Amino acid sequence: MPLKLGRQEDRSAATRRALLDATVTCLAELGYTGTTSAAVAARAGLSRGAQLHHFGTRDQLVVAAVEHLAQQRLRRVREQMAQLELRDAEDGGATDHRRRGTALRLLSDALSGPLYAASLELWVAARAHEELRAELVPTEDRVNAELAEMCRTYVTQDPIEIRLTLDLLLGRGVSGLLAPHSHERQSEVLAAWAQRLQGGPRG
Repeated sequence: MPLKLGRQEDRSAATRRALLDATVTCLAELGYTGTTSAAVAARAGLSRGAQLHHFGTRDQLVVAAVEHLAQQRLRRVREQMAQLELRDAEDGGATDHRRRGTALRLLSDALSGPLYAASLELWVAARAHEELRAELVPTEDRVNAELAEMCRTYVTQDPIEIRLTLDLLLGRGVSGLLAPHSHERQSEVLAAWAQRLQGGPRG
């Protein structure tokens, strides 16, 4: 019986992941309006009944999908930072400058690109959609709290600098959707911000 239950839980988790991944793809390609229950079910290769079993409403599904995406990206940042610190520990310790610069680059990557547009689709839609906004705000609060904690750990402990760092990264992510920033320009901006955070010259 426990083995059968475990298999059912595995299947349920796999179905849930398939729905979340399909929803993220639909949001990025079709926008919020085009991300219908039928479109998600077709993309996931599942029935609409399976979707309703795991997520009661479309808004619950799309908000869960965006949080799923955010958690995936933040997990990658944490894993890569942990690998960096392990390598640096073997080499005698990392400098604050290197840790800060790497964290800024990884966070910038997490908060940019086509998939990041899926989150923005919901932000825009939620302005005029009270039910969606009610679902989205608690999720965004959780994600922002994690982002702030990562900044506190790897970038700066100053509360104002944490907020400014996130505002910079989020703003760059938005502005880069229509006209992607070149790698060189993005590197210059992040390096300049890292320099200012450590008390460097301000021009």
